Amino acid sequence: MPLLRRLGVAAVALIALAALAGTAAYVKGREAFFAPGPSASSTTAVVPKGAGVERIARLLAEAGTIDDPRLFRIGVRLSGQQTALRAGEYAFPPGVSMQGILDMLAAGAVVQRRLTIPEGLTVKQALALVAAAPGLEGAVPETLPEGSLLPETHAYTLGESRAALLKRMSAAMDRALASAWEGRAPDLPLASPEEALILASIVERETAVPAERPQVAAVFLNRLKIGMRLQSDPTVIYGLSGGNGTLERGLTRGDLDSETRYNTYVIDRLPPSPICLPGAAALAAVAHPADAADLYFVADGSGGHVFSKTLAEHTRNVAKWRAIQKAAKKAGKNQAGGSAP
Repeated sequence: MPLLRRLGVAAVALIALAALAGTAAYVKGREAFFAPGPSASSTTAVVPKGAGVERIARLLAEAGTIDDPRLFRIGVRLSGQQTALRAGEYAFPPGVSMQGILDMLAAGAVVQRRLTIPEGLTVKQALALVAAAPGLEGAVPETLPEGSLLPETHAYTLGESRAALLKRMSAAMDRALASAWEGRAPDLPLASPEEALILASIVERETAVPAERPQVAAVFLNRLKIGMRLQSDPTVIYGLSGGNGTLERGLTRGDLDSETRYNTYVIDRLPPSPICLPGAAALAAVAHPADAADLYFVADGSGGHVFSKTLAEHTRNVAKWRAIQKAAKKAGKNQAGGSAP
């Protein structure tokens, strides 16, 4: 066989072998890209804004999520998604494959952090929680209108601004109030959604028993219908505390006579603004109160309240409550002193 022909056959053979080797390497690399990763537990990585594929691969390797940064870079580039990877905080499940990581980064499946604002807090207290929430950026305003934020669990992402979160919380309250007002029962003695919000805040602070909210709302609405003062202790506390919503002591007779804009023992109708952040359930209770003719309620000693239609009945219930308080106080003194009752 002539020399040139032998060299040509050899060249073809070498090219074929190289192609086979390349195909084998591709198949092996593809299998590794889809195979379970090295992490035995969940791992977290933060992808900064503007990070390229090389830096992302390095961060993932440092977090123990992948063990071959080069293969990850190649796989991302072959996928054509190198510009689609989104910044943020990611929590990767144990053994996640490189393909799984790529899917999460391309979808922007970032960690959703959560902040719970309990029902009944004042706006000052809610702002303090937002200010202390980890992972948020920026300052909170010194104040916002009372009742303007919906108390619930709100999701946010690492690096999000506190202003953006507060905007969503405010929009959530607007939607909840609008929904409650639109579907309200007929003939409520309320002139506007704002008045419904004010009354809902009072209902929120008056009872911690969800089932009681519609009945508490009915009492206050019944009073408004006949021009009777609301006489709600939480409104007095709000006025005396400068909007903080709590006092470090019990209310006195003098407190109930105090001249504040929020003292519903003194003023007629509703106070000028909400006294806390009412939840959706309190808004619904005001929009759809219980069908009851009650005008009074007082604590029953078990965490709830007993309701009554007449002052005479209410007076008897108050006497029972005071007896319970007296007995509890006596028992506390005896326990403190170490003696039997």
